Amino acid sequence: MSESVRAVERALDILLCFSRQTPELNMTQIADHVGIHKSTVHRLLATLETKRFVQRDPETGVYRLGIRLLQMAYLTLEQNDLRRIATPFLHHLGEQFLETIHLAVLDDTDVVFMSIIESPQRVKLAAALGQRLPAFATASGKAILAFTSEGKVRQILQRGMPRYTETTLLSQEAFFSDLRLIREQGFAISEHEYEEGINAVAAPIFDSDDLPVASVAVAGPAYRLNHDLLVEMGPAVFATSQQISKELKLTTLP
Repeated sequence: MSESVRAVERALDILLCFSRQTPELNMTQIADHVGIHKSTVHRLLATLETKRFVQRDPETGVYRLGIRLLQMAYLTLEQNDLRRIATPFLHHLGEQFLETIHLAVLDDTDVVFMSIIESPQRVKLAAALGQRLPAFATASGKAILAFTSEGKVRQILQRGMPRYTETTLLSQEAFFSDLRLIREQGFAISEHEYEEGINAVAAPIFDSDDLPVASVAVAGPAYRLNHDLLVEMGPAVFATSQQISKELKLTTLP
């Protein structure tokens, strides 16, 4: 590997150090994480800072991700066919149920929100673009995993099934049983599985190869979205995901 390629790889490793759990890091923490000498980290951070990929707090010396990444993220979203195609359907679903609507994709073991239509109601679910949640404990994630190969699902589950609430599914047996029900009814339900007091219903979106590429979900406070209402809403969410899938497949026809 050439030195220039190695430098790029190390710079990317530095950017990947930052996460929702570690949004701010000092140089020593970054060096420990990527396993390279602090002098090398210092040079790479200086370059990344110049290009605005990271920014340094002059008082504390800690680093955080920079504005350039935000600009690139918005550019990615603007050019994404899935998001563009789904948007009118998401708005329609939001008008129908007056709850928060998510468009999410699977990334590693998490789902990532690509689009959010906020509920107009005063009490609503707080969510942010780019937010990551564990796929196995969310309706958005389960809707995708239900139509993903069993081998891949097991690989994800083997990475960990931590308990988030009293209703989090903790065994693979229980999880696969839930996935079978999701395949039968076409939509997934999550009740307090990741966060107490939050319920959701979601359905998968398929590409031209009939592979699950995303999910659309309705989420909100459990006192409004009780079990019976989630089941009642399921077919409408499923119908919306089917419409988005159809439009997505049309855009990829030769």
